[in-house]
Amino acid sequence: MVKKINLEEFKNINEEFILLDLYADWCGPCKMLAPFISELSEEISNVAFFKVNVDEEEELATMFGVQAIPTIILLKNKQEISRKIGFVPKVGLLNWIKENTK
Repeated sequence: MVKKINLEEFKNINEEFILLDLYADWCGPCKMLAPFISELSEEISNVAFFKVNVDEEEELATMFGVQAIPTIILLKNKQEISRKIGFVPKVGLLNWIKENTK
């Protein structure tokens, strides 16, 4: 499951690996990517999946320097380890997540 979060909720996350999907409701590529992220959240157990609406959570988007959407950021202990910008096919996302969360 992918939970929508705000800055305060982000501060309270304690999982080792976190995937942040930064998106906007009006963004076509974001809408295409969302089902893949949802499916992967059910398939991958060692990563916590969250989504952040950049129009509603500007401070969180700014904190991560988001300049384009969709932006997908992988964190380990709340430190960025990798990011993808733009649409990525599901298999590409899966391989990227596995590669960075060994």
